[in-house]
Amino acid sequence: MLSEFSLIDRFFARRAAAVPHNRVDGALGIGDDCALLAPRAGEMLAISTDMLVEGRHFLADIDPEALGHKALAVNLSDLAAMGAQPQAFTLAFSLPKADEAWLTAFSEGLFAIAGRYGCELIGGDTTGGPLNLCITVFGSVPPRMALRRDAAQPGDDIWISGTLGDARAGLGVQRGEWSADLADTATFRRALERPEPRVALGLALRGIAHAALDLSDGLAGDLLHILERSNMQASVDVDAVPRSAALRHLSPEIQRRCTLAGGDDYELCFTAPVTARASVEAVGREVNLPVTRIGTINALQTAADRPAIDWRDAAGAPLTLTLQGFDHFHAD
Repeated sequence: MLSEFSLIDRFFARRAAAVPHNRVDGALGIGDDCALLAPRAGEMLAISTDMLVEGRHFLADIDPEALGHKALAVNLSDLAAMGAQPQAFTLAFSLPKADEAWLTAFSEGLFAIAGRYGCELIGGDTTGGPLNLCITVFGSVPPRMALRRDAAQPGDDIWISGTLGDARAGLGVQRGEWSADLADTATFRRALERPEPRVALGLALRGIAHAALDLSDGLAGDLLHILERSNMQASVDVDAVPRSAALRHLSPEIQRRCTLAGGDDYELCFTAPVTARASVEAVGREVNLPVTRIGTINALQTAADRPAIDWRDAAGAPLTLTLQGFDHFHAD
């Protein structure tokens, strides 16, 4: 039977030592009471934590290899949104039992994506209990290059990377809310279980974009975070929001629900000046990722105005939409 420490050593510590990493020399990883981590000279640490709870963030039948991937991917997405270079992460989790097959697959998925981004496991904790994962990720970014939520400017374009809505469509199929053919279902499930953090895009947007965040809780809710922090409003062309060919096979109503309020997309939403359009498009080509302009940042006109999104269709006609991003205590 696996003990706590044999579990850590067999499935995590040994694997962590083999991962190529972006940490600075002289830092200390697994094996002591604390890890020691330092940013590169002239840079700041960017730190983010995400928790994944069975039944809330993933279903019980998820492939453990995919869960290992997603657990780190959603944290790397936060670094991408800040324009930060991944360095290291910690992992704390509870498990109902020490299942060797499950741990093998989970660690395979975790360390595969960790290796791709040079992000080394440097510590954590494990215990028995309901399946619950908590990762803290560390990155490095020059202070004046960080892509913050409070930096949107009047007249900025609003951009989206990739496509939105597939993850929520996949959840809808699994819940029986709607149906899709086998090919589209596979597309949706991959989006839900294996999001890809846009680290290369975030790094390339340094010095080009003003504000940014990753879309974890849906465009309607997440874009509002930028507007609230920047004290701005926005006008968004709903028909311009990028969606996949698979999502276009669903009804327009479902498409709108998934793209605007779905969540779990982990694409970047960012703002940039009109003069940077060519640069943004060039960055998209450089990192081989579509980037789409969907709207404009607007200044508040009066002291009574509040941050809000003005939803419009492709013809510019206003739309009355009641949308809310994902809420962990009131999830749909």
